[in-house]
Amino acid sequence: MDTKGHFRSSCVKIYLCSNPEDSRMERQALREDVFPRLRRYCRSSLGLDVRVIDPFESSDPRRWPDENTRRRLITECRESSAGPFLLALVGHQYGAGCLPTQVEVSEFQLLLQVSQQVGISTLELEKAYQRDENIIPASFSLRSSSSPLSDGNEETERKNEEELKKVFQTAVTLSFCRGLLAPQRARSLYGSVLDKDLRFALANPTVEDITNRSVVYVHKVLNARKDTSNQLLSGSEAEISDPTVAAPTHDQFLSEMCDGYLPALVTSCHLLVYTFTTECDRRHGYTTARRRAYTDSLSQQVYADLVSFIGSSSSLGSGGVFQNVGSLTGEWADQEHLCGILSGFYDIIQAQEEKVRAYVQQKDQQCPLVVVGGPCTGKTVLLAHCTHQLKSWLADSDPVGLSYFCSMSVDASPEHLLTSLCRQIALKYDHQFPAERDSSFSTSSFFQDPIIPGSGFMNLHLSELQEHLASLLSLLPCTRRPFILLLDGLDQLENNAGAQIVRNLPSPLPPAVKLIITVSSNQTHLLHAIKQRYSQRGLPHCVSEEELGFLCVEMGLGDSKQCVKMLTSLLAGSGRRITSGQQVLINKALTSCRLPLYARLLHVHAAGWRSDSEVNDTCLPDAVHSSISALLDQLELKHGSALVARAASFLALSKSGLSEAELAYLLSSDSLTEEDSVLRSKVTQVDVEKLLLDFRSFLLRRSVAGSQVLFWVSRHFGLVVSKKYLGTHDVKRKIHSEMADYFSGRGVGGQGLKEDNQPFLFASPENISWVNVRKIIELPHHLQQSGRWAELEAELLMSLDFHQAMLQAGRLEDLISMLESDRSSSEFRFFREKRLLAKVLRSSACFLLRSPHQLSTVMEMNILPFLGCFPTLEGYIQHVREERRQKESGLEISLWPCLHSVPALQSVDDKLRVTESAATGCGTVAQTTEDGSAWIWRSSGLVRLRMSLSCEQQEVKFTGVRGCGRFLLLSAEGSRLFVWDVSGPEKLQEVEDSLGSSKRVGGFIALQETFGLWWEKQKFVGVFDACGRNIAHFKCRSAVTCVAFSTHSFHVFCGQEDGTVSAFDIQTGRLLGSCSHWKHSAITVIILSEEQQEMACLDRTGSIALWDIASKEQTFRLVREENSQEESDILNTDYVEDISLLLVCGEKQVTLWGSDSWDLVEEFSAPKTKVFTQAVLSQDGHLFLALLRSCSLVLVWSISSGRCVLSLESNGLPLLLLRTFSETICVSQSGCLTIWDSRMIDAAGTAPKMRDRVNEVVADKAVKFLYTSDGSREVWRWSLDSGRPGHSFLHDGAVEKLQLSPSSLKLVTLSAGEIYVWETETGQNVVRIGGSRATDLLITPNSKFGVSIFEEGLSRVWKLAQGSIVCSIHLQLSDPQVSPDGTFLISLHHGDLLAASLWSGLICKRFSCMEPSEVVAFRTLSEHPDFVVVMAALGAVYTWKVSEETVCQHFDLPTMFYCDPGAFQMSSDGSCALLSTCGDQMKLLDLSRVRLCSFKAEGTVIKVCLDQTGSYVAYITSPHSLEESCTCHLHNQPVLTVTRLSDGERIGSVHLSGNPSTLGVCDQRRIFVGFEDGSIGLYSILDSTVDEETLLRGTKESKDHLKENFCPFEEPISWFPQAKPNVNWPQSL
Repeated sequence: MDTKGHFRSSCVKIYLCSNPEDSRMERQALREDVFPRLRRYCRSSLGLDVRVIDPFESSDPRRWPDENTRRRLITECRESSAGPFLLALVGHQYGAGCLPTQVEVSEFQLLLQVSQQVGISTLELEKAYQRDENIIPASFSLRSSSSPLSDGNEETERKNEEELKKVFQTAVTLSFCRGLLAPQRARSLYGSVLDKDLRFALANPTVEDITNRSVVYVHKVLNARKDTSNQLLSGSEAEISDPTVAAPTHDQFLSEMCDGYLPALVTSCHLLVYTFTTECDRRHGYTTARRRAYTDSLSQQVYADLVSFIGSSSSLGSGGVFQNVGSLTGEWADQEHLCGILSGFYDIIQAQEEKVRAYVQQKDQQCPLVVVGGPCTGKTVLLAHCTHQLKSWLADSDPVGLSYFCSMSVDASPEHLLTSLCRQIALKYDHQFPAERDSSFSTSSFFQDPIIPGSGFMNLHLSELQEHLASLLSLLPCTRRPFILLLDGLDQLENNAGAQIVRNLPSPLPPAVKLIITVSSNQTHLLHAIKQRYSQRGLPHCVSEEELGFLCVEMGLGDSKQCVKMLTSLLAGSGRRITSGQQVLINKALTSCRLPLYARLLHVHAAGWRSDSEVNDTCLPDAVHSSISALLDQLELKHGSALVARAASFLALSKSGLSEAELAYLLSSDSLTEEDSVLRSKVTQVDVEKLLLDFRSFLLRRSVAGSQVLFWVSRHFGLVVSKKYLGTHDVKRKIHSEMADYFSGRGVGGQGLKEDNQPFLFASPENISWVNVRKIIELPHHLQQSGRWAELEAELLMSLDFHQAMLQAGRLEDLISMLESDRSSSEFRFFREKRLLAKVLRSSACFLLRSPHQLSTVMEMNILPFLGCFPTLEGYIQHVREERRQKESGLEISLWPCLHSVPALQSVDDKLRVTESAATGCGTVAQTTEDGSAWIWRSSGLVRLRMSLSCEQQEVKFTGVRGCGRFLLLSAEGSRLFVWDVSGPEKLQEVEDSLGSSKRVGGFIALQETFGLWWEKQKFVGVFDACGRNIAHFKCRSAVTCVAFSTHSFHVFCGQEDGTVSAFDIQTGRLLGSCSHWKHSAITVIILSEEQQEMACLDRTGSIALWDIASKEQTFRLVREENSQEESDILNTDYVEDISLLLVCGEKQVTLWGSDSWDLVEEFSAPKTKVFTQAVLSQDGHLFLALLRSCSLVLVWSISSGRCVLSLESNGLPLLLLRTFSETICVSQSGCLTIWDSRMIDAAGTAPKMRDRVNEVVADKAVKFLYTSDGSREVWRWSLDSGRPGHSFLHDGAVEKLQLSPSSLKLVTLSAGEIYVWETETGQNVVRIGGSRATDLLITPNSKFGVSIFEEGLSRVWKLAQGSIVCSIHLQLSDPQVSPDGTFLISLHHGDLLAASLWSGLICKRFSCMEPSEVVAFRTLSEHPDFVVVMAALGAVYTWKVSEETVCQHFDLPTMFYCDPGAFQMSSDGSCALLSTCGDQMKLLDLSRVRLCSFKAEGTVIKVCLDQTGSYVAYITSPHSLEESCTCHLHNQPVLTVTRLSDGERIGSVHLSGNPSTLGVCDQRRIFVGFEDGSIGLYSILDSTVDEETLLRGTKESKDHLKENFCPFEEPISWFPQAKPNVNWPQSL
């Protein structure tokens, strides 16, 4: 049976053929140096494992495999290796002969007869061999007199074996010499292990088997010491041999092999053979030093040859670590491979096959077929076989059949299976979609990019996937191309996932669609789900197939005769048979248990029977499980109990199976410390391989994510192994922990394996990273099962490497699900951090699938703004930056711009018909629904649960909920009330209602251990303790509307409908006092200030009355009142006591009051045509959040600036805002919850930004400060150490221009025609000049003089220190620039270029182009002060030496490269110039190489800047038109990109969160971006051309910046100007 299918192996398996007596040093060197290096190379570069099978690795000859086993090992290597399979070492010694494991009866009797004829005793030989008629043909087999488990004397056994060899070899020699044995047969009987293995490996050679798959190294040693065992026959043997016939010697055999056999293969099959010759000194022979020298050269050659072989026979990605191996397309390929393997087990023809065939061929059948049967009845094998028969059954059509073995899938979740199914159906039908179908439908609408596996189905819920699947199945399959879906193993899935999948399949089935499902007869829950889904009447108790809605085929026990026939065939295939007596026993067993798997297990037992074996009923197990257990017992006797137990346990507990290399390492680890004698020595590769050979009938290879892994042919093997070896949780946990150690790279037990052997990503020499898919599949599973939650969370779920590997492996959705999972919530600590990571990944999924290499940048830009909220993620960001620095290339975010929104940590999508919602300060939200249930969401685990309560055998139905402090009050039917202290146990206490009110609860308030409540339109107030017991109750004059507790005494204050407030003593029930406002408006809020002995009352119109409550009289005194101008009643209030701030929300206005002095803080009006519905304060009171009617966003206003700073997206139309101690929660009208972290809202909402778009940005020389203006009266100075503006330079008018002196000591600004000169260190305005009428400013390089430009009149040169005028220039100037030496002011004037003296103001130099051209642009060069580069209108390029007035025309530009004056930029040394930009093209002139360059950007270029050195160009592009249809927010954002001009390589790019208004490049490779919203961003260029010192400095600055502490709410310190100008210039004419 071919179980390999079309999949290539992911392991290079090499058999090391050698003479064990003559190759110890060579083999040891290869094992310790060459093979480990080869394995590392293959894993990292090709994704292949390497295993080398050295049969003589053990130092104990008793553990060496016999000839039959060695042949099986060679065959296994030849058939399964992904590259070379044979490495042979032929030394100068032939080696001793060995006893054959079996000899045919006729030959053995011939040997006995010949020996006896010459008088040789054959008694020992006859004892050593035993006749076995069960071998085909009948043979004598060697008894197992010596084994690793034997306790006999080792020396005696060795001597006996040597004597036995002599007798046997003498008999063979005599038979050969007398012509009774052919030479080839004689050699096969007494040849050495080297000769036998080599000839068997190269037997029946083909060029494909030999070329690049086999290599032989022959070492000839001249003058080696004489081989005393050279003669095959001993002296005594020679005496009795025929002297006329020469017996062959070892040297002759060796010579014939090296000089005859191998050269013939070189000629015929291109076998690669190396021959080394070592000539020794006759006096010393073959010394250790010479052998070591040969060994060193051999090692080098072997490594080079194997690397070459493997590289030529394996294409990149053929192994287990390559990109997108986990894609949905690859998964279906794995399923097809698995289907081929399982169909090979269809040895017994089942009658049910015809029923399946009839169902498939029936065209008008629109219900599923369910194959039902007990365990091991062959349901899975039948399904696999039928899948392969579909095309023959439907020969007149082209059927599309998809089989999915759910229980063998790595991810069997309903979401994953339906996503995979939708994707595969779309791909299967895409290219042959019928033209006559509705043209409006296209499969492209279901997936955005066929290159990206499953990208169109990401982020879809089950209901959406169900709709997509139904659409695909109703529109794509047709009569010509029917669709058949075969699902197996649904009943084996956990958490009732199988039933979920069934409920999401289309019902009824569309035409031309067939569905076949296998179900175990004992899995009634799945049968019930199928019945409910497809029943025509929807009844759970249908009896007929018509009423059931599905057809049923029942699998029963097999036919015993067919089972016997199958077993006989299996025995013959393995070269065995059984006697008639044994056959009777087998027939009896198969009559009692007629299962195909049982027959296969009996074959293993019967294959070990000899013809003289005494067997009876007790020899055979009577069922499948007992047979499996007996098989394991047999293997324990042969291989050792510990080895078998550990191997079976590792395989049973793996998530997806184990590769042979993985299992071999786990078994050969140093943790094997059992008492079993076979494990006193380290387990070798041969030990593992021999065990796998004995497992081979039931342990098969299949492909999982590109790797070949071992798996049990039946899940019942895993069940037996678990019961037999994994009986306790501690044992399982230990095994899981060992596997976690291995896959994490620590080695089993935490030591022994280098860390780089198990990275998440392998880096090939071509600088391509490949995913270690085995690690990302297995490691999370084993960490979880071993209880290592902290390691799972910190080292995987919050690891950048793990995220990158999952993304590149096409498992982004799996990663997001792991981060969002609420399972084992009690074991995890960083829920919010993981939710943030998941939110970033989900919102960027479309972009990341197309550009996985951008993951680190995407994560950095989204996490940095919230790093202060989640300091745990600092390590994640540091990892991002360290990785970028290791690559020595990238764009690092030094200062991030403001955000316009904040990602929600969680969206609870369960749509409920909510009646009331409430929250506590402790992070608990409760909701009641119309069906009487209550739902609880708790921030501690970010989970939502349903609350149920049963009283007197009846479930309580809840009608409402209120929350305050740490208490929740739930109302229930029958006017019952329950209170829950959420800080304590999850226990509801019923509230004693002594008043017997049947009204709805009007309000609820709590303080410490006491709470109070009142009812709607009732005069009563009740006070209760935490257990719900009534403490006191009071009756007021009118209906109670609000209540307040005093904090320092036992007093309660009750606000009432008529505007009255009454105060009571809780202990005595006495009325302490009251007051009533003249407006008689209902009181909504009472705020007590007990230190000032004051009470503030807010009525429903928003008016505030302040009362003195210090008086002991019955009536309180009115101190002050503030009347509201609101025309309607207020909507809600929110009070934060810690900051003494009260928010009052009305429809048109939100008002803020300071409760310390009751002054009006601020008023906010609703946007035009909009009205508020609710507003609440943020946690720290610097922001407030508001809902607007018919608005789907939650808007956030800054209280200090008065601007709306954030818009939060909610899950549905918002209805209510709730606030806990750390969350802000929006309840939608459909009952969904959207939860934000309050700290994230505060961080984003209080991020500094100017009031308007940033117009100008300048940086100081050291790039420690940035100066920005937005056209207002302020210039902000930003500190790059803190990332915030520290100071503000105030002006009396709007700032138009600003310049920073080259020394960075002076800031010169232009505002309302006046010039301000500021000291940057002190903030002092030293000079204020009036009457300048300037439109632009310049500063000379020495920082001593300023130039004020007035384009329509007089320009002036003046001293910065005093403001006094040096000279004036009377011409109109355009684009003026100060020469680098500070001598001239160079500018355009009517198409000419003029140079005016800065000392006299006179025009000293002039440059003019020849007619009809004119100068359109120019640049001075700071590194060449005398020269100016000039661009003419018609494309001429000149350099003008100003001092000598000499001109050099370099060349003319072609038309397409003409200079655009608005875009023209040049480097400081004149080597590079940016000529123009148009669309996505940038035109540059490289003067250093005299060449023109055109760069194409990824979108339309909207901003571009050339750095002063000419090394880089930074540009901002708008989103590409092809991505306009994408909803991914990153595809709709501008992108900043930096490209190195020397080779055109892109250094890095980053998406910008807002629209840019300005772009610049400053010193130290920093890029700044000003934004339309008033924020700025700063980015650092990392490039491999930068010296190491610069990189190290950047690393330190990055770390210091992340650790910077600052208050996010501090406003910049204002520096004020002089009250009036201290210098006034005369007005120019």
